[in-house]
Amino acid sequence: MGDSKDKKGKIVIISGPSGVGKSTICKQIVASRDDICLSVSMTTRPKSEAEIDGHDYWFVSKEQFQERISEGSFLEYAEVFGHMYGTPRDKVEQMLQCCKTVILEIDVQGARQVKVFYPDAVMIFILPPSAKVLAERLNHRGREAAEVAEQRLGGAGTEIAAAWQYYEHMVVNEDLQQAVNECLQIIEDA
Repeated sequence: MGDSKDKKGKIVIISGPSGVGKSTICKQIVASRDDICLSVSMTTRPKSEAEIDGHDYWFVSKEQFQERISEGSFLEYAEVFGHMYGTPRDKVEQMLQCCKTVILEIDVQGARQVKVFYPDAVMIFILPPSAKVLAERLNHRGREAAEVAEQRLGGAGTEIAAAWQYYEHMVVNEDLQQAVNECLQIIEDA
């Protein structure tokens, strides 16, 4: 299992509703520092043409994912909008041993699971400036059908309410660079 006190690096969890910009924030944080890595999640969802297996996600079948659950190979996993997502435990532990700060871009449910293994994980929740802005961002992404975007928007309120209970840090993504800078400062201070 591993207690975070035995590790050289630290875990940073970044969460937020779909469309809030957390992936962009995570990529900019990683690009700005050599000592910060982004964990690559495993998923059962189909790979888009633009995505690269092992870089964007590890794409596996439902059977392969279930086998990994049985083996206890995930720090956390969840079903989100009909697809399974999980954080491979071994990859995260390897990065921590190399004195890396490891960012996990996961949902609130997964964050709560990881916090059990790494109680001193830094938890940052990205908020939209408003519900209207979040709806506009989701609609302009064009990555999914309108009904899926509506589902995601509908779940955002519940996710935000839960985040206020469990996260130490809330960052509003109204200005991207400011949000990136705030997250970097939180990581630096942790």
